[in-house]
Amino acid sequence: MPAPAKETAETPAAIGVHGAADLPGITVTSYNLEVKDKDGFLGDRASGTAFRSFLRDWRRTLREMGKDPFDEDLDARISKKKLDKFLAEGDADAAAVVQGAIEDFARNLAHVAGRFLSQKSWREVSHIVVGGGLIEARVGELAVARTAALLRADDIKVTLETLRHHPDEGGLIGCLHLAPSWIFSGYDGIVAVDIGGSNIRAGIVRHNVKKDSLLKKADVCRFDLWRHADETRLGREAAVDRLVEMIQGLVKKAESEKLSVAPFIGIACPGIIEADGSIRRGAQNLPGKWDSEHFLLPERIRSAIPTIDGHDTLVVMHNDAVVQGLSQRPWMTEVPNWAVLTIGTGLGNASYANRPETKD
Repeated sequence: MPAPAKETAETPAAIGVHGAADLPGITVTSYNLEVKDKDGFLGDRASGTAFRSFLRDWRRTLREMGKDPFDEDLDARISKKKLDKFLAEGDADAAAVVQGAIEDFARNLAHVAGRFLSQKSWREVSHIVVGGGLIEARVGELAVARTAALLRADDIKVTLETLRHHPDEGGLIGCLHLAPSWIFSGYDGIVAVDIGGSNIRAGIVRHNVKKDSLLKKADVCRFDLWRHADETRLGREAAVDRLVEMIQGLVKKAESEKLSVAPFIGIACPGIIEADGSIRRGAQNLPGKWDSEHFLLPERIRSAIPTIDGHDTLVVMHNDAVVQGLSQRPWMTEVPNWAVLTIGTGLGNASYANRPETKD
């Protein structure tokens, strides 16, 4: 990503700027870091895809011994719920396969975290929040706990914790931290979108500032999910059309239920987000070509939905790991420097520096 702005209390927050480094009260010091070694990108070894690869390797080892406890083919996708069940209730061989994958994955995640912590933008980080789809399962929680133990054993002093929100909701709730302050006094909530390598999520997010001014009580009150990974030959234009339909459906539902939605749409999207709303790189898991200077998703959304509640629509987009991490911000106010790792189709990352609140 471009070099972040200097971190000072006087730095004004960027309102309505895509991929901004400075947001109200917080600076995004880095995101989408691409740390390499001789074997390629380190993040590829600690992704959800990597965990599945470790699981397959352990099954293959037991299969050679005639003991594979799973009925599925080696390449079949075994649900996280089923893995949790095997871990808790399965026989010794089944539990051993899952535990072996957890151990291998945790060692890789600890190595990746250690390398990130050696980067300039991460050197002051004292807390790492781990999010993404894997942590919604017990296997993910155990992997994070084991990673924390391995880091402590290597005398790396950092606290690991899992995202407080469900992974389906964290990337939506984090969009509140991209919104201008007038939204919180004039409306009940916003429209938020979280675009992932497998799913696109959209929802109405209520800020509930009267219950908690730090947004700890924010929630997703209306939700829609589309698993685009299941679609064959899906192009970018069809995906954008489907996203527009999702947003329009949510706005209409909110209107029918007398829920006051601000003319603001926050978007979390993979890749390096430029100020004009283009994606420089990092969107390779999305359907079609999204990382192009000629494709401006925020403008496409605003053109399709020019107004909400009779007012011009403002659309702001940022990196998906950045946004998911921002959902944890209300609980990180006393932590000067912190970071997030999101375990999804790939491994997302972002780091932050808290600073005194500035006025919009």
